[in-house]
Amino acid sequence: MRKLLLSVLAAATLLPAADFTGIWLGSLTTGRRNQVTDFAFHFTQKGTTLTGKVYLEYGSEPIYDGVVDGDNITFFVTVREQAGNQIDKSVLKFTGTLKDGEVELNREREQLVNAGNGGASFSRPGKTTFKIKKLP
Repeated sequence: MRKLLLSVLAAATLLPAADFTGIWLGSLTTGRRNQVTDFAFHFTQKGTTLTGKVYLEYGSEPIYDGVVDGDNITFFVTVREQAGNQIDKSVLKFTGTLKDGEVELNREREQLVNAGNGGASFSRPGKTTFKIKKLP
């Protein structure tokens, strides 16, 4: 009986504390002109794996390599960004923590591929933080 109780308790500690499945909304103010970017995330959580999509002004992009660790999430998104007349691809890393019904997300640019320069890649520094809330 004691072994059964210990195995049940051990299994319970491996389960994620939060359920991120659903639609989450937020916005971020950036740039010299204080532009507001609205975000919508559709998360699907299966155990500790997080998948889904992020919806932006120009369309949607898949979430990949998503992980749930208790109340914390990490995932990646590859997005297109316009710089003048050229379109670049950026890999964005998102990390966040659920607290009081909101997720505080940090967004960092991991890689930027300059489409107009033969695919040369470089990184633009900067981390931005914003909050998202789950739709009921």
